[in-house]
Amino acid sequence: MIKRGSLFCILCVLLTTVSAQNQRDTMELQALDEVVVSDSRFPIKRENSGKTVIKIGLKELENNQGKTVAEIINSKSGIEINGSRGRQGEVLGVFARGGRGRQVLILIDGIRVSDPSSFSQEYDLRLLATSNIESIEIIKGASSTLYGMSAATAVINITSKKVSDKKISGDFQSSIGTNQTSFEQNYNIADFSNTASIAGTLESFTYSLGFSNVYTNGLSSIITEANEEDPFSRYNMDLKLGYAFNDKINLTIYANQTNLNSAYDESFGLIDAPYNFLTKQKRLGLSSKWSYEKGDLNLNGSFTNYKSDNRSAFPSMFEGNNYVVDLFNRYTFDHRIYTILGVNYNLDRAEAEGTQEFSLIDPYANLVYVSPFGININAGLRLNLHSEYGSHLVYNINPSYSFGIDEGYLKFMGSYATSYITPSLSQLFGMFGANPLLEPETNRTAEGGLEYKANDSLRLSALYFNRKEDNFVFFDNTLSQYFNASNTIKVQGFEAELAWTPLKKMNLTANYTFTERKGDSAIRIPKHSFNAALSYSFSTRTYTSLTYSYIGKRLDTDFNTFDDEVLDPFSTFGFYISREVMANKLKFFLNVENVFNTNFTEVIGFTTRGRNLRLGLSLKL
Repeated sequence: MIKRGSLFCILCVLLTTVSAQNQRDTMELQALDEVVVSDSRFPIKRENSGKTVIKIGLKELENNQGKTVAEIINSKSGIEINGSRGRQGEVLGVFARGGRGRQVLILIDGIRVSDPSSFSQEYDLRLLATSNIESIEIIKGASSTLYGMSAATAVINITSKKVSDKKISGDFQSSIGTNQTSFEQNYNIADFSNTASIAGTLESFTYSLGFSNVYTNGLSSIITEANEEDPFSRYNMDLKLGYAFNDKINLTIYANQTNLNSAYDESFGLIDAPYNFLTKQKRLGLSSKWSYEKGDLNLNGSFTNYKSDNRSAFPSMFEGNNYVVDLFNRYTFDHRIYTILGVNYNLDRAEAEGTQEFSLIDPYANLVYVSPFGININAGLRLNLHSEYGSHLVYNINPSYSFGIDEGYLKFMGSYATSYITPSLSQLFGMFGANPLLEPETNRTAEGGLEYKANDSLRLSALYFNRKEDNFVFFDNTLSQYFNASNTIKVQGFEAELAWTPLKKMNLTANYTFTERKGDSAIRIPKHSFNAALSYSFSTRTYTSLTYSYIGKRLDTDFNTFDDEVLDPFSTFGFYISREVMANKLKFFLNVENVFNTNFTEVIGFTTRGRNLRLGLSLKL
């Protein structure tokens, strides 16, 4: 292990390199994102969208090197990813707009991903490597019309990196860092991350091959006097091959393998334990498009295999397969009416004490109307045909009105949408309390708000939302079985966002979320949260940012007593600096999280990270 003196030397080398370079006096002004896709599946101007879509572009991802996907998403409004502030490798709980993880749909390149063998049938964000992502779009609210099951509180659409136009290009990243609590600041190097990829275009043929790995140690999963170490590691391999038959027809195939190994402790009683969770994901897919004069016909499909080995006091092995096919046609009338007609097929299968599976076929239609006088309408229907519970209809209506102000606009938005969450295979057919008569959970979301944009320097948005959860699945401890609940969960809240460029080289972003959930104890969901980031570019080669995060009071369950406790609010600061030594080629970066070494509790009994440093470089060829 490298001690504090070695880390100090490394930092000195970096700072010497930074100060030795000539500074440029000008910078390119990066305009705010203008085009969004996820809320309509068409690339349309933001002012014509009826949603406040959150877009995390490649530039923002590059300015957050060293952070996990969960950490980056967790800084956005309406999202709370529990576990992202603890030991890397901890199980993550993705809560959006006061909902639970099963109500958030994860897409990779437009295709649903989820693990059928897991208890809740969610997708594990720990499997993702940030270095292979081009952009992330987040739409909140009920979105099952376009995206189907689980799209109840949010859809997180992750797009993998585009292939370079060069014949061959390389992208390499490497970083090291500390991994320590606020009580033990030993500055040992215990966090390692590496990425390498090559990609290119050879006339009609495109290719990319990438590898990444992460290894962390130094922290215990739970807080104990012994403070034994629970390591975490992940390996990713990605392959993408594309071919354009002509200017109208193209085909891409891709493959991924991810191996994850996370040590953990016993949560019941909060004691050290030599447990390990190992999972292997293999994913194979294709996407094809046939373009014609006013539209395109698309076929996307994927097969994913998950194998999990849980080595604990109650060892178990699970295997799940997920098949997805999405066929849809997009057609545009006079650049005013955007239509999509499609059918989606899903088959989820798990192997645990026999084979368990269900399938669904969902025909869907959606229409976007962009009028010449400011009125915009997004509306659609989806019929869910499920092999177990039959049929279920969902719909959405999303009008908006925008009008120009100088070089910007003011937009008023409203939405009413429904969604569904399919019971998991474990709930329908599992070994503990299964109930094959379960119906789908339902959600409805009503929201209204406004967005104001002035030039490319300022964007403000404010939105009120109101959700209802019905028919949700719960476990009856008395009867030891799953049932659909007869009561309703009600959630309401308010989200506000700011993106401002007060000076040519300075950017400020901020968001605030208020969430109130009624009907249960709202475990681990803060009522108030706030995030802000202030960045400044000293030149085109030197970038700095200061981030702030506030999490308000919330409830959590103490698994020693099984009583609910109120957790104190906390605030953390982060600092990031990067310097390009060779323009658009070689860059060094330093990331400092929890600058003031704040001690806080995210989950009762579990470790959280104190002040930590990460030093790294990226090289593009």
